[in-house]
Amino acid sequence: MTTPTAIDSRPGWMGLLARSAPARLAKLCADLPPHDMLRPPETGSVMVRGRLGGTGQPFNLGEMTVTRCVLRLNTGEVGHAHVQGRDKAHATRAAVIDALMAGPDAERVRQEVLQPLHAEETAMRSARAARAAGTKVEFFTLVRGEDQ
Repeated sequence: MTTPTAIDSRPGWMGLLARSAPARLAKLCADLPPHDMLRPPETGSVMVRGRLGGTGQPFNLGEMTVTRCVLRLNTGEVGHAHVQGRDKAHATRAAVIDALMAGPDAERVRQEVLQPLHAEETAMRSARAARAAGTKVEFFTLVRGEDQ
């Protein structure tokens, strides 16, 4: 039995597609199947909220530009996407992959698109963590004679 990964759930693959580099996604998904736009790619902004310490009162951090898209494949599956920035082709490809994951080609798409993206993201995060670990400082306290 395989252990579940982030790409085994819809929120997981939607996040992965949104974080992926547009050029890499275009290379992995070069040929788009026939589809109809339900909501063509459109760019807007969303308010990003934060919390101090992750648990404090929420506050408005600022606005971020996003592009969203909703489409339907000719086979009937509907795909949604929200990606950071203004890249309409990136949003379209992400929505197509989301729709394909709802159909009979889901396993092929998982193998050919999602798993390579997930592996690359994991490697990038590990490399970043290794670089950060090199700057880690260990603090310690010496016991002085009067402290005993």
